[in-house]
Amino acid sequence: MPTNTNCAGVTRRDSIQIGLGTLLGGGLLTALRARGFAAEAMHKPTAKAKSCILIWMDGGPTHFETFDPKPDSPEEYRGEFKAIPTALPGVFFSEHMTRLAKSLNKYAMIRSIRHEQGNHGAGNHYMMTGAPPRIPVGCGAFVSFHPSMGSVVAAEKGAPAGLPAYFSMPTMSRSGGPNFLGAKYAPFVVGEDPNSPSFKVRDVAIPQGLTGERFEDRTHVRSEVDNLKRIMDKAAGDPALALDEHYKQAYDLMNSKEAQAAFDISREPLKLREQYVRNGFGQRLLLARRLVEAGVPFVTVYDGGWDHHADLFGSLRKRLPEWDQSVATLIADLENRGTLSETLVIALGEFGRTPKISTLSGQAKAGRDHWANAMSVLFAGGGTPGGTVVGATDRNGFAAIERVLSPENFVSTVYTKLGIDPDKILYNQQGRPAHLVSEPTPIKELM
Repeated sequence: MPTNTNCAGVTRRDSIQIGLGTLLGGGLLTALRARGFAAEAMHKPTAKAKSCILIWMDGGPTHFETFDPKPDSPEEYRGEFKAIPTALPGVFFSEHMTRLAKSLNKYAMIRSIRHEQGNHGAGNHYMMTGAPPRIPVGCGAFVSFHPSMGSVVAAEKGAPAGLPAYFSMPTMSRSGGPNFLGAKYAPFVVGEDPNSPSFKVRDVAIPQGLTGERFEDRTHVRSEVDNLKRIMDKAAGDPALALDEHYKQAYDLMNSKEAQAAFDISREPLKLREQYVRNGFGQRLLLARRLVEAGVPFVTVYDGGWDHHADLFGSLRKRLPEWDQSVATLIADLENRGTLSETLVIALGEFGRTPKISTLSGQAKAGRDHWANAMSVLFAGGGTPGGTVVGATDRNGFAAIERVLSPENFVSTVYTKLGIDPDKILYNQQGRPAHLVSEPTPIKELM
């Protein structure tokens, strides 16, 4: 199975769903808004982190073969990989997570998040937004019923000079968009491979042959056209508005020295680039580090191909050692540079995998299927106490049984650490109020 698809056959693509409509005011709505502002002033969290690097393991990574092995379970559950000790006595990881096992004292592991959305579309939405889908969602669906964490952080914290506030590489997760916050808070997608010798980010350089006055003239002409009366009223939903946002973003990047410097990954020492691993994933983590150091508050590194219904063990024998090295290097690099305390590093997918190993019809090599009752989440930085393991699953990995947590708890923790009140009330373009997170309780062990 290609690394950019899952069992629903969905390929990498960008997707933004934006709610349009008029903004209502007055009466009850005004009173609700005033009450929301008062609550925000009283309960605004103290920020521990300035930025977040979200490693999105699309497809649903297995918890058994990564961070929650079950060496004492029957063979049909425990799988082919052995368990190894970590830096925390009594805690074990899978045998291919050697570097992360040794450095567990630098980060926390959550083993007890569970939910009831056992397909890719719904699970992705729930973990990316903290809001369960409002209607049944199919496995291959690209849905947006609520703004994603990245878009909310971009809106709340703002953009640094010369750069967008929210990046996603090399694509956007299916529920990683802004919903009613608008296109301004959609991610800037860097689809190019930073491991390529010819790496060059789109829209960060003026096109060849279009420099100087010609570029300024074309920009001026477009600005004049934009000042003309729209064919469609903006409040009714002008389809050009989203394009305006992206055009402005591209223009700003082309003229930004900060963007030129942040994307110049060739400035990094060759030895460090090797430590991150010279592949697309490892170099995107290094680029993410450069972006947050330039002031970008949210970067998603989309890492597809974790939907292992078949060939689980053969695939992960090749993949996990490099993945382990890349993520461990990112955490260590941030710590060495003195920026881990202000940078969240999180790795997760939409759910875990089934306890019992299965072989689907027509597939000779065994795998594991979707399983939302248990999953593992790596959580580092931003004042998170290292050497912490939150919760536990049962002996065979069927379900979280100790300190059971929800996606709402996870997303509330991210927001709180970034100084955003998870109980904040947002208003869509129809003026309807919605809590940022319906159950705004962060995970206390990580605070």
